[in-house]
Amino acid sequence: MLSTCCSKMICDGCEYANFLRQCEENLYLQQTCLFCRQPPPKTDEEADKNYTKRIAANDPVAMRQIGNMRYRDGKYDSAFEYWSKAAQLDDAMAHFDLSLLYEKGEGVEEDEKKKMYHLEEAAIAGHPDARCNLGCYEVIDERFDRAVKHLIIAANLG
Repeated sequence: MLSTCCSKMICDGCEYANFLRQCEENLYLQQTCLFCRQPPPKTDEEADKNYTKRIAANDPVAMRQIGNMRYRDGKYDSAFEYWSKAAQLDDAMAHFDLSLLYEKGEGVEEDEKKKMYHLEEAAIAGHPDARCNLGCYEVIDERFDRAVKHLIIAANLG
């Protein structure tokens, strides 16, 4: 779960533990973010306002999340812009998403070099799917020794 107030990812276990804590302290009527203790937004407009604030603060997670929303809406040009900004701030997932855009040619022209650049940047930053994809490309190019290394690293990353 992504908190729109502070752009922090919260796993289900942590969210449940916070719920239990709030129940024990009779705070369950006052739900708050685990990180910044702000109440969750009540409307989509409030959530968008929070994202806008986070983007103004150069938060790559918020930029990537808005890019994801634009992508789901079919606005590939806008998704590209947000993901590019997040990638400039070294967001591994944004680099991976950009590699997919360049591979599919959605909102941009298909470009093998740019696809590989963003895939490599994502892999270097620790993105397991990017590392796995690099391993698969190495298999296609019959560079099995490199493929094995990429796939082992991907497996270790999860």
